[in-house]
Amino acid sequence: MGHQSLSALPDVRWLRWVKAYAAHDDALAATGNTIALVLAGNGPFYPLYAFALIGWAAWPTLPTMASAPLFALVPWVMRRNALAGRMVLSLVATLNTLWCVKLLGIETGVDLFLLPCATLAAMLFYRRERWVMLPLLALPIAAFIGLKGWYGPALLPMPLDDAARMVALNAVSVAMVTGFFGLVFGR
Repeated sequence: MGHQSLSALPDVRWLRWVKAYAAHDDALAATGNTIALVLAGNGPFYPLYAFALIGWAAWPTLPTMASAPLFALVPWVMRRNALAGRMVLSLVATLNTLWCVKLLGIETGVDLFLLPCATLAAMLFYRRERWVMLPLLALPIAAFIGLKGWYGPALLPMPLDDAARMVALNAVSVAMVTGFFGLVFGR
């Protein structure tokens, strides 16, 4: 009913720690760190979205969480070498997507995540770093265009009707990730 003091609010030390962990003097490195930590934090939620959409048939999405620690390590790498950290972020994003395609199958539309991987690679580097950016940009594009028939069967296949429903989830997720990239790079 009355005014609550600030001491009654929940402790947010962890949030201050995350902000400090993501901080970097290089603007692109700081942006990359933010993206890496958001991807690390969202990794465990992907299976929850899939379970909400298709129920227990989504169990094959559980191993997709394995990449979260790799994304969480990006700021650590970035502190040692900003260029290497940005390269690691781009590679982890692309390799994680390729892992998910092999795990879940092309029928789920998870390969659509290669498109924001290309966007990320294109935006993470300065003009003078094109020698690094171009191969990292080409990798997800080449995988999206050229690997369609090469993945083979999914390691953990879903029933085709459930896989088809996953396409909508993945398309929306790709749109959200791409929009998020636009927001953070637009700052």
